Amino acid sequence: MAAAWLFRVPQRLTTNICKTQRLINSRSSQTRGIASCIAPSHGLTDEQKEFQKVAFDFAANEMAPHMAEWDQKEMFPVETMRKAAQLGFGGIYVQPDVGGSGLSRLDTSVIFEALSTGCVSTTAYISIHNMCAWMIDTFGNEEQRQKFCPQLCSMEKFASYCLTEPGSGSDAASLLTTAHLQGDHYILNGSKAFISGGGDTDVYVVMCRTGNKGPKGISCVVVEKGTPGLSFGKKERKVGWNSQPTRAVIFEDCAVPVSNLLGHEGQGFTIAMKGLNGGRINIASCSLGAAHASVQLARDHLLVRKQFGETLSNNQFLQFKLAEMATDLVASRLVVRQAAVALQEDRADAVQLCSMAKLFATDHCFNICNQALQMHGGYGYLKDYAVQQFVRDIRVHQILEGTNEVMRMIIARDLLTES
Repeated sequence: MAAAWLFRVPQRLTTNICKTQRLINSRSSQTRGIASCIAPSHGLTDEQKEFQKVAFDFAANEMAPHMAEWDQKEMFPVETMRKAAQLGFGGIYVQPDVGGSGLSRLDTSVIFEALSTGCVSTTAYISIHNMCAWMIDTFGNEEQRQKFCPQLCSMEKFASYCLTEPGSGSDAASLLTTAHLQGDHYILNGSKAFISGGGDTDVYVVMCRTGNKGPKGISCVVVEKGTPGLSFGKKERKVGWNSQPTRAVIFEDCAVPVSNLLGHEGQGFTIAMKGLNGGRINIASCSLGAAHASVQLARDHLLVRKQFGETLSNNQFLQFKLAEMATDLVASRLVVRQAAVALQEDRADAVQLCSMAKLFATDHCFNICNQALQMHGGYGYLKDYAVQQFVRDIRVHQILEGTNEVMRMIIARDLLTES
């Protein structure tokens, strides 16, 4: 399973991201190449370019043709994700001895950016699943790694990250879900909110309070679906991210074996934050893919849509807007990749750079997608056109994995702390 993409020959990158949808003036058969200035392969090694092509090919052929249907019917595309896992995308930065691909954080960013051009919502869930698998791989003991990771890497089983609660979002250290030790079990009581995959997934990585108030009283346990006392709320109705279910996860005297504790008691908040550092890179990378696809869609629209007797591409105002979008895309990609390298190297500035990358990329990429919709005029507001879905799917990226306001707090706190 490890690095399975090495054994597959990628097909030519398909640039018509949404070829099955009714796009600009019935031009679905007319594909155009990626402009050199925004090409996502710049600066990558030959090996990275190869698995980037595999990811782009998978996005174009296995995801993009179904993106609108998954969104409209709120389908969780289990079989498609398992196909992605066959390429090594189920445990990208998990160690190979438990079925992972053993790739770097930069490699992971490149893959998630490419996959998101086919479906942001599905890729974002895959990124959360990868984060959970990495947390078990990194902080679990050998028995836990061997028990959970192989089935997560193959996506035979799916995982959810459970930190946020109805009363604790940005202030995660104030969480109230309790885990009291009774014999060889923890008894969990409480609830988690906005859990991606909740109810449909098999493994829940749960932050719960085993000690006093504050971050040092938080521990991390793995709760398996079917455990008595584990239940789920109604499926939430969302603006975007509709290919992944979101529900509350509820614990009522839920007995979890002590053997499912990750790390040691009191380490849970540290585990959660280390997971989120990578999660911020992952979600920023998903925003890059949406922005990249939206720039291409906007460009194609400008080249064929006529107003006042000429194509919109001759309008200097729109030319300047497109240039700004392209510049913001490349700048966002650079800051995300820099942060990914810092995280991989465990540098002292990694947390701040991950926060900067998440803040900058999710803000700017949303603006890119929104401007692309504006360039489409009324057509951009129709669900037949992919650009509106990119806008809806990445809007939440400015909220989750730590709101962008919290990212500003983290960055400012570092700047104002005397060294």
